[in-house]
Formats: sequence, C-alpha cells, structure tokens
Amino acid sequence: MSDEPTLLKLEHVAKSFRSPGAEQHSVPVLREVDLVLQRGDSLAIVGPSGSGKSTLLNLIGTLESPDSGRLLWLGEDLAVRNESALAQFRNREIGFVFQHHHLLPQCSALENVLLPTLAMKGSQVQGDVRARAQQLLQRVGLQERMDHLPAQLSGGERQRVAVVRALINQPAMLLADEPTGSLDAASAAALGELLLELNSEENLALVVVTHSTELAGRMRRQVELQAGRLAELSPQG
Repeated sequence: MSDEPTLLKLEHVAKSFRSPGAEQHSVPVLREVDLVLQRGDSLAIVGPSGSGKSTLLNLIGTLESPDSGRLLWLGEDLAVRNESALAQFRNREIGFVFQHHHLLPQCSALENVLLPTLAMKGSQVQGDVRARAQQLLQRVGLQERMDHLPAQLSGGERQRVAVVRALINQPAMLLADEPTGSLDAASAAALGELLLELNSEENLALVVVTHSTELAGRMRRQVELQAGRLAELSPQG
C-alpha cells in the first residue's frame, strides 16, 4: 500500500459557521485539521456532540467547502473543480451512508440500489451494474428481499440496502455518518461487521462518524475531534 498514491489528504482545513442572528460573528468548528487517508484504511471519527464530526465528514465528501486549507484527491486540489464536476466526482468516487437510510419508499430494494447509476449510458453498462447490484444484495444476505419495498424491510435490512446503494458505483471511499445509530445492538454489530468486510473486499477507504465505542474500536484508526482540533488516538489493546 505504501507504493500507492495518497487517496485523500486534508491540509490545514478550517471551517466556521455564522451564529444565528449574529451576522458578524462566526463560530469556528474545525481548526487547522490535517488528515491522510489511503485505500483500505478504516477510520473512526469520535468526539462529543457538536464537536464538528459531521462537518468534517461533509468536507471529506465535498458536500461542503472549507474556509481555508486544501483537500487533495490523488494529489489534485479539489478546489479547482466546479460544482458540476464535484457532483460527478462524488457520484463516482464516494459512497455515503447516513443514520437514516433515505431509501425511496416507492422503489424496491434493487431499484433503490440502482438509483446512483441512472446517469450511466448504454445497455451494456446498465446490464453490468444491475448484475453488480444483485450480486451485492446477495452478498449482504438480501437475495430474497430484492423486490421488497423499504416498508417491508427491517431497520437492519434497510441499512444494508443503503450500504449496497453507496457501493454500486465502486467508489474509492465510503463515508458513514452514525450508520448504526438507529439500530438495535444485534443489527448494529452485524452492520459494523459488514462495513469492515466490505472495506477489505472492495479495497475502499472507510470513514465512520460514530458515538459507538464498540464500532469505533473495530476500525484500524481512530481520531478524536475536540474544540475543532483533530488528534489521532493510539490503537486500543
């Protein structure tokens, strides 16, 4: 892995938000954050509520822009890309999983998984991605549930569909924001195991924001946000 180019590098990234009703006052959320991610990494971002964990994840995923600092993807400064190019970049290179699955209720599990591929052209491409969707759903134990609507699935099953949807375009990075937060203990443990298995099988970088010490402890690396600063934690055990 050491011979591979760095997948993502954050250099001195800072982000502030304006306080409601105080136009001239901004609140720093991230201060001089540095972070390096490689393919195959698994990283947990931990810290108290309101510390900026989701903001950092949104910056990594280019859903928000930093006030200062740089995001380098394979050495390229992402600031040079316009919003249209960034949208294409996100769809191709980054998968997102959130605490709530955000599945379309009128679409089956398979149809929900295929949604990120709609911009692709050509019958051969469509056939290939449909086969990949079916293979991934089978991989996560949903081979008998592909035609079910979200309302017909359990919470754990819906989150597994959301994970497969995030993987359908073969991204280099998977970002998960409290992915087990709405699940019971057994479903949360199973989803955490699944994320790590896919991290290895798909050779993607996995970044998880979580309050779960159990899930965080299973990642190879942990970083903590405190007062806008990022610190790498020593591996446990």
